[in-house]
Amino acid sequence: MTNDTKTLDSFKLDRDVWGQLILTLPDGRRLESVEVARSFPISAPEAFVSILDAEGHEAVCVEEPSRLPPELWRTLQEELDRREFVPYVERILSVSADADPSQWHVVTDRGETTFLMEDSDNDVRRLGPNQILLVDTHGIRYLIADTRRLDATSRRILDRYL
Repeated sequence: MTNDTKTLDSFKLDRDVWGQLILTLPDGRRLESVEVARSFPISAPEAFVSILDAEGHEAVCVEEPSRLPPELWRTLQEELDRREFVPYVERILSVSADADPSQWHVVTDRGETTFLMEDSDNDVRRLGPNQILLVDTHGIRYLIADTRRLDATSRRILDRYL
């Protein structure tokens, strides 16, 4: 792990031809397909951003990302925005099958969409008594903020997976 106070200017983030992030460390090592994540997204959203290698191990921890050079901070912010994209499900119109992979057709706060879910047992996750997270095959997360607000048909479909 690298601490931000020593590395504000000593690491680089670039994109490959497919748009994946490449981290270049101070010693010249290059890590491909890195991900960024907030360590404390609720309690400290503007602090402690981790850059993770392809296996999910922390390569760099930036304590105060706003102190990074502007271009580097902009790249981190773009990746965080992409990672934290979470549409809210307002209705479940249909699910293609009871077997995996299943195709979900839903209405979200951003419009109607269809996505595939590979493993319903693990990709329908209860976050609380009335909150559900759906994760599609591309890792996009869809949030049902309050199952009590779903219409009866949506609740009936969802009950099969809980």
